[in-house]
Amino acid sequence: MRRHLLALSLIAALAACSSHDNTPAAQSSTPAPAATAPAAPPPPSTDADNAAQRMANYATVKLTADLSGFDDKQKQMIALLIEAADVTNDIYWQQSWGDKAALMARIPDEVTRRFAEMNYGPWDRLDNDQPFVAGVGPRPAGAQFYPADMSKDEFEKADLKDKAALYTLLRRDAQGKLVTVPYHEAYKADLDRAAGLLRQAAELSSDKEFAGYLKKRADALQSDDYRPSDFAWMSMKNNPVDIVIGPIETYEDQLYGYKASYESYVLVKDQAWSAKLARFAKYLPELQRELPVDDKYKAEKPGSDADLNAYFAVYYAGDANVGAKTIAINLPNDEEVQLKKGTRRLQLENVMQAKFDKIMLPIAKELIADDQQSHLTFDAFFENTMFHEVAHGLGIKNTLTGKGMVRTALKDQASSFEEGKADILGLYMVSKLAEKGELDKSKLMDNYVTFLAGILRSVRFGASDAHAKANMVRFNFFQQQGAFTRDPATGRYRVDFDKMTAAMNALSAKLLTIQGDGDYDAAKQLTDRMGNVDATLAGDLKRLDAAKIPVDITFDQGLDTLGLSKP
Repeated sequence: MRRHLLALSLIAALAACSSHDNTPAAQSSTPAPAATAPAAPPPPSTDADNAAQRMANYATVKLTADLSGFDDKQKQMIALLIEAADVTNDIYWQQSWGDKAALMARIPDEVTRRFAEMNYGPWDRLDNDQPFVAGVGPRPAGAQFYPADMSKDEFEKADLKDKAALYTLLRRDAQGKLVTVPYHEAYKADLDRAAGLLRQAAELSSDKEFAGYLKKRADALQSDDYRPSDFAWMSMKNNPVDIVIGPIETYEDQLYGYKASYESYVLVKDQAWSAKLARFAKYLPELQRELPVDDKYKAEKPGSDADLNAYFAVYYAGDANVGAKTIAINLPNDEEVQLKKGTRRLQLENVMQAKFDKIMLPIAKELIADDQQSHLTFDAFFENTMFHEVAHGLGIKNTLTGKGMVRTALKDQASSFEEGKADILGLYMVSKLAEKGELDKSKLMDNYVTFLAGILRSVRFGASDAHAKANMVRFNFFQQQGAFTRDPATGRYRVDFDKMTAAMNALSAKLLTIQGDGDYDAAKQLTDRMGNVDATLAGDLKRLDAAKIPVDITFDQGLDTLGLSKP
């Protein structure tokens, strides 16, 4: 799902990530060395100006919420949750780069160090992973999940039953052979610390279901068995505070897309907005049946115990906090839990509003036809985003061709295809709900124009981002289908409502079919053919840079920002 802007004058406002010099090998009892850092230390970088210019791609957003309704005990609980979430910063550093302290020691200036903290390493996540520290090579496709010298052929031949598991690292033993190391062993010290903080928070919770979830999640961090806590999380309905914590998304693993990265969100529920969203949940089974694809690709029946809620995000950490920041969450990712219980869709409305105000509106003023700019609305942005998350739970999870789960069959293409499916089906659902009278049909054009502006926003995240790849495929497909046109005189884009509707249905069917077939070759061919930015679009995106429109946001966050005391 997942990321965004800072002027040089605001550098001091960045929330610093905490660091612990604990590599996976240092924490594991397994006699296997950790993956090495990507390059030997060269002379240090002094390019503070380069880092400062890159920081201008981010706008700073303060993460706050009204905590006046919480008593002192509940506020202490929230502080403990933030402390637990902060631990995932440390683990994610180990997964994305390795030894944070060693990297910081080779950077002599504060500006570049701050930018490295924002990127959890020396690669600019919003600029196709370009290195910004002298002497650092390309970001390894496998990050720190695999040995740096491991080939794909060696991995495929290795007789290790859990080598493709979400929660294992690949390392070498004393004889140089590949072995697997479970996450709960590799990161034991950090995970024990986070689990202890969750258990302390559970003792302060007035909501018994939330307390039970926190205890189960603590157990999961120390065992890598997340399913019981996922079921507990799905059963909660009334908790005013929430935390998402653990190894969740696989974006960081660009080698295979197998390995999950640690991340966290601490959230405060918007009770009023959540009540308004509840009515949409009843339509999920019907929307699954009506998907624009052959029946066999929608035969699965996701669990109906799903809900839609709105939250104020008060803390992001780890993988959630790098590069393009997500504005909504659809979890859990465990396909078995999805099939039995469904998923929860969490709309992060304060972050969503910030992106709309600071990025979407300025983009529309530059690139959308003058007479269609009035169709860019926050309500449409909210709806498009919400149903993007709903769509993650629809379609098919198990391939029809005996290739296992879609996620496994599509390998490194799985994330971008899943994001592409969710985007296009989200728009499809908006149109279907408008037909059913649940949304205002007269405002459907707002969703379409806002959707196009959203594509132009997301393609700026860089080719390494799963969302950006998915958006480029959709942009080029829609362009070929005439869903929108570009006026060469003004360089502005105009939506054709009928053609966009047809293109939406056609691309939905294509993506769902490739997923259902588990057709890796077809997925890769589509991405290679249509996942690129052409010269015209590149020129238009440069206009956004010239207008100093942020690419994304970064956060001023933490206990001080919320006015909370350290527990």
